[in-house]
Amino acid sequence: MKKLGLLFSIIIFLGTSVNANSDEMVNLLTKGKWINKSDGYRVSEGSDKTVARYKTITFNQDRTFMLDSIKTKYTGNWKIISGTVYLEFNKTDIKTKTATFKDENLVIGKDSFKPHSGAFAGLVNFYEFTGVPNATFGHIIMVFVGIFFIFLAIRYNYEPLLLIPIGFGVIIGNIPFFQAVGFDLQLGIYEEGSVLNYLYFGVQQGIYPPLIFLGIGAMTDFSSLISNPKLMILGAAAQIGIFLTFLGALVLGFTPAEAGAIGIIGGADGPTAIFLSSKLSPHLIGPIAIAAYSYMALVPILQPPFMKLITTKKERLIRMKPPRSVSKLEKIMFPIVGLLLTAYISPSALPLLGMLFFGNLLKESTVTKRLADTARTALIDIVTILLGITVGASTQADVFLTPQSLWIFGLGALSFIIATCGGLLFAKLMNVFLRGDNKINPLIGAAGVSAVPDSARVVQHEGLKADPTNHLLMHAMAPNVSGVIGSAVGAGILLSFLM
Repeated sequence: MKKLGLLFSIIIFLGTSVNANSDEMVNLLTKGKWINKSDGYRVSEGSDKTVARYKTITFNQDRTFMLDSIKTKYTGNWKIISGTVYLEFNKTDIKTKTATFKDENLVIGKDSFKPHSGAFAGLVNFYEFTGVPNATFGHIIMVFVGIFFIFLAIRYNYEPLLLIPIGFGVIIGNIPFFQAVGFDLQLGIYEEGSVLNYLYFGVQQGIYPPLIFLGIGAMTDFSSLISNPKLMILGAAAQIGIFLTFLGALVLGFTPAEAGAIGIIGGADGPTAIFLSSKLSPHLIGPIAIAAYSYMALVPILQPPFMKLITTKKERLIRMKPPRSVSKLEKIMFPIVGLLLTAYISPSALPLLGMLFFGNLLKESTVTKRLADTARTALIDIVTILLGITVGASTQADVFLTPQSLWIFGLGALSFIIATCGGLLFAKLMNVFLRGDNKINPLIGAAGVSAVPDSARVVQHEGLKADPTNHLLMHAMAPNVSGVIGSAVGAGILLSFLM
């Protein structure tokens, strides 16, 4: 009987000890939260880049738990058997997991969770959503690029209507935030459902460029081109930059579609570059648009050295006879005839050409003044804001800072230089066949690129440097506006070949 009583006492003692240990484990598990930070979370689909993220697990007294992994919550039930914690997930695709204590940490598989209070876990959660842990060196570089664009616009007045929205958009697009596959904060321009993504739809689908062309058409006076049609050839000659750069991009390994989208940068026409890249290479819209608008803004810096290099002082002194006056009927007929001629050659560019000539007809008909005023003021201003902000925001560091982007910028600069030189050289060639006062000042060939009206202003500025009484602006506007038409036609031709 004594032995039996001793055995019974031992069993009771062991049972009490087990319960005591079990109660101690329950109190330890349910006190605060368990936090782990581990690597292995992919930032985006199709990317091999992984980052370390926090995840927490909370144990409740009712034997339920919640695992917050990349802000995706998993729930289930837990129990303790012989010092081991078993986690049974409600989701059938996740198997039961076991957890054990090791040096006051809770080990679940390869992850080690440390105990913390609920307040500390809240601070960790807040910190993870700030920009500090999500910032990269690339984000910082792009923020400085955005500030540089704004500086150029304000300090030197380089295309402020474009560079300020784009520069600020670059800053917006490079504010770092929490990113992980399967978790969408709907903040960034590439996140489905975000406000910026909705606004970016106009870029991706090529909606904004035709609206910009409508406003350009309503602002443009084609009189100088109508009075001297032969200058249209200079606008066409400058488009050589598009096709030579297309060939260069092919040599560097870009696909034909990508090469076509890159080549159009040589037209120095931002809306056309966006329109073509949205059709041929949507993944390159950001760098192509930034390159195109950057070179448009830098026309006063990039063009003068080549204008001086290719032309002689004697050629820069050539005076052109004043353009003849153009009748109202000619101005009204031009957009109709121009649309028929160009659209039949390049119907793929119809959205651009149609809106350009339609806007011009609104202006020249004089009976739709309200519509013309809206197109060249409120409408184009609104679209320019949306286009600039979204194009700038598309330069998210992890998408924009790639070797491809550097090649695009280099090819874009080459394309723009070739286009400028092509216009200048063809103007010199034309003079071989012209006599007397029919000769043209070759400086106006540089206006063949479609940066309206900046390249025409540069021609005027360089002409006045050579002769303070020689005004070339009206003459330069002819190849300048024909360059707008030429770049749109060139885009249509590339689209026809490469789609």
